[in-house]
Amino acid sequence: MKFLEYAGIDAINSALVFETAECRVYGRVEPYSCKAAGADKKLYKQIEIKYDPSNSPPDEDGSGSSFRNIISPFGPLDQPASRRTLFYLIGTLNASFPDYDFSDAKPEQFRKEPSVSMVVNSVNATLLNHGNDRAVKELRIWDSIDNLIDFQDSDVYSYNPESDSDPNDEEGGGTLWSFNYFFFNRKLKRIIYFTMRGVSHGVPSEDGDDFSDMSDDDTGFGHRRRGLRYDDYVVGEMDMM
Repeated sequence: MKFLEYAGIDAINSALVFETAECRVYGRVEPYSCKAAGADKKLYKQIEIKYDPSNSPPDEDGSGSSFRNIISPFGPLDQPASRRTLFYLIGTLNASFPDYDFSDAKPEQFRKEPSVSMVVNSVNATLLNHGNDRAVKELRIWDSIDNLIDFQDSDVYSYNPESDSDPNDEEGGGTLWSFNYFFFNRKLKRIIYFTMRGVSHGVPSEDGDDFSDMSDDDTGFGHRRRGLRYDDYVVGEMDMM
């Protein structure tokens, strides 16, 4: 997976690192191309060996591998497209957390979310409940993300790892909450990884943290065809003005 450089991403990520009375919040948005690098090719081969029915012994009735009957969040694992989606998400995690190896992540640890709008509202609620209305209302982070991924043609997946393998709990119990979302556009072959965690004040802060820096840097991204406006994805009674 190749990290994509975009003007304005640093300003957005700076606004997603902040402090509240309850916790310190660390968030980031990372765009990736689904172009495979050297390590990705090894991961893809591992996934194919593990889940491709042609690489597994047949069932007792001779009908084929038991993986044929597994319905993952990506679809039946006997289908190449389903295995490829699993590969993309695990590859994104490996790229985002280079000190970890997610090769053994299981399909059932991922979930396909019902809709983009539900995820947008969930993240907005988290930010607003923690007093960060700037990221939502001023920076309008969803406009920038939509410019990158095109919500209309995207699926959203979440990753819910086991506690002992959660990279968002590096403090060993200091993480109070966290989420991991992947906005995946198959046509563009692009993924936006959006992760955030709240860490207890009892845990020493990370080196280089500066919660006082909430600059108003420009957040302009390269423009391309727009889908629905940000407001069209925000439903319910949330006042965005």
